[in-house]
Amino acid sequence: MKQDFLASLLHLSDPTLPIGAYTHSNGLETYIQNKIVHDKKTSQEFVENMVQYNLKYNDGVLVKLAYEAMQNNDLNEILKLDEECTALKAPKEIRQASKKLGLRLIKIFKRRIDSDLVKEFELKVKQNEANSNYAIVYGIYASLLNIPLFEALFSFYYTSVSGIVTNAVKLVPLGQLDGQDILFDLYQLIEKTAEETIELNRDYVGLCNTSFDIRCMQHERLYSRLYMS
Repeated sequence: MKQDFLASLLHLSDPTLPIGAYTHSNGLETYIQNKIVHDKKTSQEFVENMVQYNLKYNDGVLVKLAYEAMQNNDLNEILKLDEECTALKAPKEIRQASKKLGLRLIKIFKRRIDSDLVKEFELKVKQNEANSNYAIVYGIYASLLNIPLFEALFSFYYTSVSGIVTNAVKLVPLGQLDGQDILFDLYQLIEKTAEETIELNRDYVGLCNTSFDIRCMQHERLYSRLYMS
């Protein structure tokens, strides 16, 4: 059976989209400079923990909630989710990165996908009444592109993992095959996390991992760094 959403799924989740995601390490650079992440094993542990204890309760589930709000054409709910997403990002650089990535994602897809809701959302952003968080925009376009929810979440997590692994290969450094082995090993975790996200209790949204936030804040003051966050 032809999968009509496949090209859109691959395009939306493409790590090479020109939105600047490759310039952000999400605190990984701090972990490496502090020698907490220093080889293949600790790199894989970092990625696993990021997915299970951070992304699932924050950006991942917010993708899901934004997707569902878009299905209901509910701009007010999307604005509330965008505000919540901003509030959950304590580190300044992470907030700034999320806004920039989301705004660039809108610029790419609005040229091909006409949506009154997206136009209103973008206007709110220009009026400083919204923040265009990447997870929210990702959920919006996954819905508009008719990508099934599970596939949208799986691709979101895979793209996130792929970016972190790419950064680890450069920063630790790791061999290219080490990075690929980590991706292979995380297939089941990504699938499991996507399934759990769909059923996640709303009360659990926003659970934070303090260590990730602290390392991201410390990144702002590293003596030398390659990444913006």
